[in-house]
Amino acid sequence: MQATAVRPATGVSSDRQSEAPAPSASLPERARPSALEVTWATDEADVRAAQRLRYRVFVEEMGACIDPPAGTPPGLDADRFDAACEHLLVRTVASANAPAQVVGTYRVLTPDGARRIGALYTETEFDLSRLQALRPHMAELGRSCTAPEWRRGTVILLLWAALAEFMQCRQLQYVIGCASVSARDGGAQAASLWQALRKTHLCEPGLRVQPHRPLPLEHPDLRADVEPPALVKGYLRCGGKVLGPPALDPDFGVADLPMMLALADMPGPYRARFIGT
Repeated sequence: MQATAVRPATGVSSDRQSEAPAPSASLPERARPSALEVTWATDEADVRAAQRLRYRVFVEEMGACIDPPAGTPPGLDADRFDAACEHLLVRTVASANAPAQVVGTYRVLTPDGARRIGALYTETEFDLSRLQALRPHMAELGRSCTAPEWRRGTVILLLWAALAEFMQCRQLQYVIGCASVSARDGGAQAASLWQALRKTHLCEPGLRVQPHRPLPLEHPDLRADVEPPALVKGYLRCGGKVLGPPALDPDFGVADLPMMLALADMPGPYRARFIGT
């Protein structure tokens, strides 16, 4: 597989993250396609390509109602945080028969980017005051999505490996973000998931956050055997913790679970796969 990591340009230009296969600790050589590359956006065209994929997944596929900044071209998912973020892309390698196409993306808001824009996206949904001491070493991940035809696990592995390298290079120790669970069932799955994860994967009391718009947690259809969405499962496998109860996001039709991953808590096989230690 050809995987080329290009260092991001600061300021080129988390939050919403769509479901994709959860990362595993290894990527067999035979499972690796020969026509994907991972890179960081270096100009506006790269960012637009990521926003176009996000629109396809979040708006056209998931039915989200977005409110992009004035002047945003049609067919793009954009918000005020994009300009302060680094944008990670997985794309097909251009050939004689087809141009390069972005098939996976993540955006990263670094501590410097958060200072420039004055907030994290996650702060629009949660009170993060208890995380103040971690901010100099904490990045926010968001707007993760993969094109439907590429949801076989490889794309998300490439994204996560590049993110781990980025974290090491920037000497960042924590990642935070919102993992979305569909609320189109009235919130039953999200409420059930919270009730399960609070018993097994809740962070220490001093780091817990509260939602500005809480999802109602008393639900007649709570289930004990709820299956976490793939992205949540991926965070948990890598040592991630839930920071508090979910927030309701009616525009996207989801409930958002606040998640945090400390690189020091990553289990050995995942450290070896993504960090190399």
